[in-house]
Amino acid sequence: MICFGDTGIRMSAIEIVNLSSDDEGPEAAENISSSGPCTCHSHSGDTGLFYATLPNCAPPPCRQFWKAGNYDNGLGLQVSIQNAGNYLHVHPMFLHSNATSHKWAFGAVAELLDNAVDEIQNEATFVVVDKILNPRDGSPALLIQDDGGGMGPEAMRHCLSFGYSDKTKLAIGQYGNGFKTGSMRLGADVIVFSCHLNDMGWTQSVGLLSYTMLMQSRVDRIVVPMVNYKYNPSAGHMEVINGLEHGTTNMSLLLQWSPYSSEAELLKQFVNIGHHGTKIIIFNLWCNHDGDLELDFDTDPEDIHIAGHFKKTDTTSARKKIVNEQHIANRFKYSLRVYLSILYLRIPEHFRIILRGQVVKLHNIADDLKHIQYILYTPQSGGSKKATFVTTIGFLKEAPEVNIHGFNIYHKNRLILPFWPAVSYGKNRGRGVVGVLQADYIEPTHNKQDFERSSLSQKLEIRLKEMALEYWDYHCHLIGYPEVKHKAPVSQCFSSMQEPLAIVISNASNNCSNSQSRYEQAPLAKRKTRGFIDPHKAKRQSAELNVIGVSCSQNVQTMASPADQVVDQEAINIIEANKNLIAECLEHEKTEEELNLKVAQLRSKIEEAQHEYNRLLAEAQPLKEE
Repeated sequence: MICFGDTGIRMSAIEIVNLSSDDEGPEAAENISSSGPCTCHSHSGDTGLFYATLPNCAPPPCRQFWKAGNYDNGLGLQVSIQNAGNYLHVHPMFLHSNATSHKWAFGAVAELLDNAVDEIQNEATFVVVDKILNPRDGSPALLIQDDGGGMGPEAMRHCLSFGYSDKTKLAIGQYGNGFKTGSMRLGADVIVFSCHLNDMGWTQSVGLLSYTMLMQSRVDRIVVPMVNYKYNPSAGHMEVINGLEHGTTNMSLLLQWSPYSSEAELLKQFVNIGHHGTKIIIFNLWCNHDGDLELDFDTDPEDIHIAGHFKKTDTTSARKKIVNEQHIANRFKYSLRVYLSILYLRIPEHFRIILRGQVVKLHNIADDLKHIQYILYTPQSGGSKKATFVTTIGFLKEAPEVNIHGFNIYHKNRLILPFWPAVSYGKNRGRGVVGVLQADYIEPTHNKQDFERSSLSQKLEIRLKEMALEYWDYHCHLIGYPEVKHKAPVSQCFSSMQEPLAIVISNASNNCSNSQSRYEQAPLAKRKTRGFIDPHKAKRQSAELNVIGVSCSQNVQTMASPADQVVDQEAINIIEANKNLIAECLEHEKTEEELNLKVAQLRSKIEEAQHEYNRLLAEAQPLKEE
């Protein structure tokens, strides 16, 4: 299922336009007036509001998203409903203004994928992102489909409403707005098909959210046609629920404004969903300022690009230019395949993201680093400590050839800020330094492309800047820059950060002396004064914090394997768990030694008993012969 989420107004779009139960029947039509040429008929019930006749389907007057917010309903429908005071009406213009939170089209795609990834808890195994053709006019449309739990009629109604969310705290989406902002940012119209199977039966639901319909009909509130079916075991087929008349009227509206001109063609879309799952089709895709589709499906048949993207570099060397342009830090801005490869820190092995027929291979940015260190940081707010998290930091393997730097900040496994530049490097200071971290203690903005401004987020920004510059000062000589002789204070404001910083060296050491030597060569410790903490003090401090725990007998570090590159709170748990396992192992070794000693003693006694037995047997032999 793709159940949609992010901030919004807590209300139901269906309730906004429904009449009360007292308005059902032929009298309901009399309660709706139209000042335009269109006629409107409304009925209450679970299927929502529907229109019997509206103007012919046509693309929105303006196909450019940033100019499509001009909405004129002066001559259109003025829908009046009895007991209207009980409803909070949302103007259709809100659909567009709500979607402007996404400045970047790929951010809108990510919103829709988040819902599919959240469905992993409901045994989803894939999400498909692909181009299809609108059968009505042959124009490109965007398909997003998963095999999650799907949505029943009530869940579909919530999905197409504003502000409703039943997500848990562990889910990526939270607020009930992501589907609307994401889909409306990519195209003017979206149709949703969903199948759901539970103890109550098997249902199929289809709903249409159409900015084109609302603009062309000039209604003064958002209306959403829906049709719901339920399987009848005795009849052996699907039947419209909540009344055949309602279903017929809503279906006529769906056929008028969706890509499908016949009911058979529309119902055919449920076939490849199966018993559970959701299919989203976004059509009438937006164009850019040049009049081209914003999503470029033609440049790469296995990818989706941002149309008209350009690659900018300030290097003069042709080789450096190629290295910079082809680096993932630049390619994710215009290649959806590259962006999706880094969008999640990890997903279960059984779950696949399939873009245009090809599985997206996940890419861990930490794998692109060299001279890696892991830095522990525990922020404080209001005198209390928040959860400790781990930052992986190092130089890009291409350094110093690349002019790329920044931190990749994740929240609940989802990338929020890719290559965020903590510093504006001058004279190359900070060049090539890249970090990866997961910060679940700060909240992202509702479009998940930034973090809310708070004291914690500001402290994090300051700390990341300090990390980048300190790392550079102590390691720049490793990539060919002159060693920094004097480390001047980065900023006086760092003294306000009270929590000391401890580090974990990533390089696997063959013995304790090597590990200690590497640690002393890179004392990346939190500054308490205008200088740096003494390396020996830093080592003792980190040992006290249980950050480093090396077992000389086993040549292992109490840190997650660098090959795994897990850089979130789980790494802290792994550190402690590994330490406990080593202690348990030592206990088992001690027990084994004691048992081996007992075995040796028993064997000695057995040998003595055998010797005594042989002696007695030899003495008894003459007596037996007599």
